Amino acid sequence: MLKILRFIILASLLTALIYFLNNSREIKGTHVPPLGKFIDPFNGYLQNAETENLSYEEIIADSSLQKQVTVVYDSNNIPHIFAENDDDLYFTQGYIIAQHRLWQLEFQTHAAAGRLSEIIGNNENIIAFDRLQRRLGMVEGAKASLEEYLKHPEMKQILNRYADGINAYIDQLNYKDLPIEYKLLDYKPEKWTILKTALVLEYMVNSLIGWDNDVANTNALKLLGKEKFNFLFPDNLPGIDPVVPTLRPWAFDSIRHINADNNYPYDFIYDTIPRSNPQNGSNNWAVSGKKTKSGYALLANDPHLGLNLPSLWFLMQLHSPNVSVTGYTFAGAPGIIIGYNNKISWGFTNSPRDQRDWYKIQLKDDSRKEYFYDSTWHPVAWKTEVIRIKNSSPFIDSVGYTHHGPMVYDHQFPGNGSNESLALKWIGHLPSRVLFSFYYLNRASNYQDYEKALKYWDAPSQNIVFASTNGDIALRVEGTFPLKWPQQGKFILDGTNPNHDWAGFIPHEHNAFMLNPERGFVSSANQHAVDTNYPYYTYSSTNEYYRNRRINRLLPEMSNITPKDFMKMHTDVYSIKAEEVLPLLLDSLGTLSLTGKHQEILNELKRWDYQYHPNIKAPAYFELWWKQFQGLLWDELKKQNLPLPKPNEFTTTYILRNHPGNEFIDRLETPEKETLTDLVTQSFTSIPGLVAGWEDRNKKAINWGNYNNVRLIHLARVIEPFNTQTLASGGSGDVINALKGSHGPSLRMIVEMSQPPKAWGVLPGGQSGNPGSPRYDNWVEKWVKGEYFELYLWDAKPADELSSYQQLFNPLPLP
Repeated sequence: MLKILRFIILASLLTALIYFLNNSREIKGTHVPPLGKFIDPFNGYLQNAETENLSYEEIIADSSLQKQVTVVYDSNNIPHIFAENDDDLYFTQGYIIAQHRLWQLEFQTHAAAGRLSEIIGNNENIIAFDRLQRRLGMVEGAKASLEEYLKHPEMKQILNRYADGINAYIDQLNYKDLPIEYKLLDYKPEKWTILKTALVLEYMVNSLIGWDNDVANTNALKLLGKEKFNFLFPDNLPGIDPVVPTLRPWAFDSIRHINADNNYPYDFIYDTIPRSNPQNGSNNWAVSGKKTKSGYALLANDPHLGLNLPSLWFLMQLHSPNVSVTGYTFAGAPGIIIGYNNKISWGFTNSPRDQRDWYKIQLKDDSRKEYFYDSTWHPVAWKTEVIRIKNSSPFIDSVGYTHHGPMVYDHQFPGNGSNESLALKWIGHLPSRVLFSFYYLNRASNYQDYEKALKYWDAPSQNIVFASTNGDIALRVEGTFPLKWPQQGKFILDGTNPNHDWAGFIPHEHNAFMLNPERGFVSSANQHAVDTNYPYYTYSSTNEYYRNRRINRLLPEMSNITPKDFMKMHTDVYSIKAEEVLPLLLDSLGTLSLTGKHQEILNELKRWDYQYHPNIKAPAYFELWWKQFQGLLWDELKKQNLPLPKPNEFTTTYILRNHPGNEFIDRLETPEKETLTDLVTQSFTSIPGLVAGWEDRNKKAINWGNYNNVRLIHLARVIEPFNTQTLASGGSGDVINALKGSHGPSLRMIVEMSQPPKAWGVLPGGQSGNPGSPRYDNWVEKWVKGEYFELYLWDAKPADELSSYQQLFNPLPLP
């Protein structure tokens, strides 16, 4: 009997152990994968370790291939795909992307569609994120774009073949082959669909135009009144340097449209939804051959986005009888996004424009079945959103749709219990055709082809730079821009008033551009696209004021320019903001008897040359002082739980210079009327305490590199070992090398339009999406130092000595 009891106990323990080792669980809020599978040396995480040498399967067979495809990896592990037709080319591109970036590929589409809870589990913040994605109508926007693409057989075929390639890779995987993130989170990849490609592009649109200040502006308008609001938040100020300045009268007659009555809803909104990073931007420029040492045009680009691991971008060449192009693509989109071919090169910067507006909806009653518009009640279309949650019951949300768009804000969301209903109208709900732009840019030979390709560009709004081997340089401000009356969309609009609707769109041929300007260069860095002479109203709350002026200061002074000069420019850390602000602060500093730390800080600042190098203290002292000063200055715009905007740094400096006695130069919490000198002095005296507090919290001495804390963050955000430590890099958000925290140059590219062209590039990370690979982050040091490697555009499969590895994709005879 005792033996039987022992056997039962032992069997029970063994059963429990097997269950424990083969099932995931939550322990103190932390997800733990099935440990048995995860630590299995033959199938678990150890199988994700890679060596320096590439070790992918060398021969891949698939029945859908028409001809053999060769993939040649160069010495930088960049694949060059040589196919005999476009069907096989895009199939192989999909396969290669999945081979290197499968988890990233799928994770970003789950994020776009509001499906992260399916893989993360029951997390309040993740559920709120998923709800927001659903309420923004991300899937609906992607479906609208896909419907447009499917009208065109050629694009439909490209999308399907790209998906076929991804799925061919997924189909041959077993557990041991899965990226480590799948093992940690205990789930498997699902089939790729062409809708997911549309979702990737929709996610890009939302990331780059998903910032607005409409709610905060409306709160400020009610709080301050129109006159004070316009003083603090002007659309334009003297000193801006637009992308396309008015050099001559515009060669078109603008479309006339109605001026509304500016009767905005004046309601305080006490909660706002998360928005994309307002610093999403970029630099690009091109110079003509008359300014270069070689006599050939030169082009440079560095998009500023989140510094993630795996890297956002992937380098590759696509080659078939119809196209040969090298450059950067991102996981999920066929073709090359930023790059060059044998005739042209191109690149992008974000062009800040207001392409999303909020409308206050008047509902008939608590049933929320009807809304009022144009003197009539209209039905609300309700959609049930089922958010599946891993290991939990689903969350059910309901989203009401009006003709403006979805009611993102309502009595259930964001969660403040307000009955305000705000519907979103944005460009992301309209069918997009940007894939056609990439398709035609990849194959373009001259300016006319570039111009044709950009007729399809709708969103997000971009400044698209161009250079060609025939010497042309150009820059076009492209996008589908709503036709608006002055200040329309700057505040919450009246959803009952037809005059507050978009009146149409600015004709494409009226978009601003420059072609071969006399000054010999074009450039953009997210500043105002045009000046006030442009005959249409333009607005954005995120225009940039400093990087663009630094670029436009340097380029006119340069001659005999070489690619190395552009490499140096990419890592330029001189700050025009500091050049303009610091002397103003120092001149306004009151007479103090300084000793010790105060005197040391002042001496550092007076000696500073406005360069944001990582190993010096002055930039950190300056930023602490400037931030503290602005906090004292704009205390009128600090209201508990009320979202309010703050004047940008350029406007703040303008007010200090031109209106030093303005009523806002005061502290509300004191009975005295402070002067500018008072606020500057008070904020300066606080710096030693701020420095000591920072050093105590961070357990390190302050310098700019430590304070700026440049890091590359894994996409999952919660797996600390997959992140980098603080990188010793210079830069700041307002300098050309726009590094700030985990945001900055997501790639760098320079192209000389010789015959054939030559190009150089780098990105923060590596080609692999596998944290266990040496190629996961092997380019980080080069990127930090401002170093580059050559990008190759091969016209034919190279000799074996030029390749480090090859794969063959063979047709498989049908049974």
